[in-house]
Amino acid sequence: MSRKRKGKMLEQTIESDFLKEKMNVLIYLPEAFSPMNTFHVCIMQDGDDYFQLGRVATVSDKLHDEADIEDTVFVGIHYRDKYDRRKKYHPNGEQQENYFRFLTEEVVPKLDPLLPHQLTQSRALMGDSLAGTLALMTAMRRSDLFSKVIIQSPYVNDLVMHTVKQANTIHTLEIYHTIGTAETNVQTLVESDVDFLTPNRELYSLLKDKGPVYHYKEIEAGKHTWKYWQEDMPHALQTMFE
Repeated sequence: MSRKRKGKMLEQTIESDFLKEKMNVLIYLPEAFSPMNTFHVCIMQDGDDYFQLGRVATVSDKLHDEADIEDTVFVGIHYRDKYDRRKKYHPNGEQQENYFRFLTEEVVPKLDPLLPHQLTQSRALMGDSLAGTLALMTAMRRSDLFSKVIIQSPYVNDLVMHTVKQANTIHTLEIYHTIGTAETNVQTLVESDVDFLTPNRELYSLLKDKGPVYHYKEIEAGKHTWKYWQEDMPHALQTMFE
């Protein structure tokens, strides 16, 4: 029997005009949540994976119990399948622009009346791999909406690097960035033996000079799997929401 959660899970549905489909949004409220108090909001792509494999609800309960983070609401949005995920999250994906508009013009306005006292300057995006890429790309374009980004082993290509180089508000962001030192031969949907480590180190070299509050961590022997992303979750959340 699974342990009873201390927080409360809500589910909302958005009929997306941009994606032309119904999108489910899971919202995890901490045990002491009150709509009258202020709190952070962390929006996660790969939402089911973050709740199930990343154990975000369990980590949230523990960190809130021990007062290691300020009140934080976690919002999860998931994909239909791996092909749908690539279309929506990949920087060159055919639905990436529509997904960006869904996030910024449909999800945020949906959450605002449900979470009226969120700290506007502490709205965060979190993602792993392609979801991390999407988080970074979205926050760079809409730093008026998002001030924090957690990226775990993001996919980095020439478009990502070009966007970072051209971004003129990236210094307003706080970024938490991890990559495993064993992520040198990752199997992706369309390629095998992809080196994630080298381009992530190149991204680090670029970001550290762009002026954001920047937390970079290489996970020794870390691979491109949830084992390592989950193990780092308490540190990531405490760093960004304490």
